[in-house]
Amino acid sequence: MNVRYARRGLASLAVVSVALLAVGCGADEKPKTDKPASTAVAPSKGGSATQGSQAAEEPTETLAVLKGNDGVELTISSAERDAGGFLTLKGVLKNTSSRSLALPGQIRGDETEVMKHGNSLGGATLLDSTGKKRYYVLRDTDGRPLTTTGLDILPAGGTATVFMQFPAPPTSTTEVSFQLPTFEPATLKLS
Repeated sequence: MNVRYARRGLASLAVVSVALLAVGCGADEKPKTDKPASTAVAPSKGGSATQGSQAAEEPTETLAVLKGNDGVELTISSAERDAGGFLTLKGVLKNTSSRSLALPGQIRGDETEVMKHGNSLGGATLLDSTGKKRYYVLRDTDGRPLTTTGLDILPAGGTATVFMQFPAPPTSTTEVSFQLPTFEPATLKLS
């Protein structure tokens, strides 16, 4: 009787093995098409794509360019309100100098909760002079800033895509001053 169960188990194992082998075969193969593979890289918003030696840039809107120390620039390309009551700023940090630069620690701000989560843009604020309010970068329940983190060194000519999320000012506020430690302030128009 034990032999009969052993044979059934062995037969089941063989069927499962063949089924897995059949499913696994060709998993890494790419479907064949009559079209040649494209070598172009799709551009990200604000980025560029290259094919061969030609570079094509997608046009982006520039709301403000802030100059920082040692040739670091922050270009803000969008300020979008969402239905949840948040305002998200997106942009690019760029090292315009000819040497690698360590980003200053001051850009993360001086709040203890934010500082313990590493270098970020947590020190950014929006100033609504009409409503007489200052808005800080939002934090999650663990105190991490809702902004790009892990910003340490930018190589010469290097860039880093960044974002920052704030509570949205009232819709009646159409202009705010954006401030980031070690950068000159900039006025942003909100829609």
